Amino acid sequence: MQESILAYGGGEQVLPNLVVDTTVLPPAERFEFWYALVAQETAPAHISSAQLDNFVAYAQAIDLGRIRMTSLRYPSLDSTRPAKLVRRAEGNVYQLAIPLTGRSALIQDRTETTLEAAHHFTLLDTARPHVARHHADGPGLATTITVQIPHAALPLPPDRIRRLLATPMPSHLGVGGLLAHHLRSIAAHPEQYEPAQAEILGGVALDLLAAALAQYLDVEDALTPETRQTALRARVVDFIDRHLDSAELSPRSVAAVHHISPRSLHRLFEAEATTVAELIRTKRLEQCRRDLANPLLRQPVHAIAARWGFPDRAHFSRLFRSRYGHSPQAYRTAVAHQDR
Repeated sequence: MQESILAYGGGEQVLPNLVVDTTVLPPAERFEFWYALVAQETAPAHISSAQLDNFVAYAQAIDLGRIRMTSLRYPSLDSTRPAKLVRRAEGNVYQLAIPLTGRSALIQDRTETTLEAAHHFTLLDTARPHVARHHADGPGLATTITVQIPHAALPLPPDRIRRLLATPMPSHLGVGGLLAHHLRSIAAHPEQYEPAQAEILGGVALDLLAAALAQYLDVEDALTPETRQTALRARVVDFIDRHLDSAELSPRSVAAVHHISPRSLHRLFEAEATTVAELIRTKRLEQCRRDLANPLLRQPVHAIAARWGFPDRAHFSRLFRSRYGHSPQAYRTAVAHQDR
């Protein structure tokens, strides 16, 4: 099989992943090849599409410990998984679906819903029949992230989860937004993570999904303390990211916004081998580094530093040099010379 058709990523420094690109095959062979592989990653179904004779599609599957994430791009299609195919399949697996572009409609257990791309996610049970319709916007491709999750991996009663099957849930705010952001970051840049981090990344995704579902079902007390801590930690980091340029951002203000004591906030990050103050400082320094490397940004160094919470020039210069090995001005000059 040609390496360009089916490629395996991984090695010592990259998350294990499988990449599929149908465009290197003759048009008549594209759909059959794509379906045979993608059906293994998701769930067998009857698929119809106006583009079957020339099926341009891409897929990337990434192992994340107990779960498997697949990033998909494909033409408009209708997918039906009848009871006959369910009986032939093995295992009880939920499928989390996050449409990023296009329009999606799903039917399961007499629940029918339409998902707004980039605003909703939903859950299907592959052990039950369902219908899914995915339509691209115009001549382009629809884009979706799916995650295969064993029933046993979610710490919530199956009868409760069943109430949410094919139900649209927000993927742009709250814990659902943190979950979508987490998965999209992995899908966009899997090369930024090492294989040893796969289990951790998958565990964070499971905890965020469990927290989002529990919040929707109003059964948050059913979550383990570890799951609640993961979700709270994710909310804290998201808050910090969105308020890095605020002069009021501090561990004390972060704790107050999240209705916990500064001591509890400190304990929340003990396992991360960092403090909230260090996290804020590191993220602000990285924003400064990015601005200094931006050739379109002509602001003086001290103005950039002040914008991201470093009004003291000497203090900022010491911090920057300690982290990046150069003074801010020397770093900006070096990057400018590299771009020439």
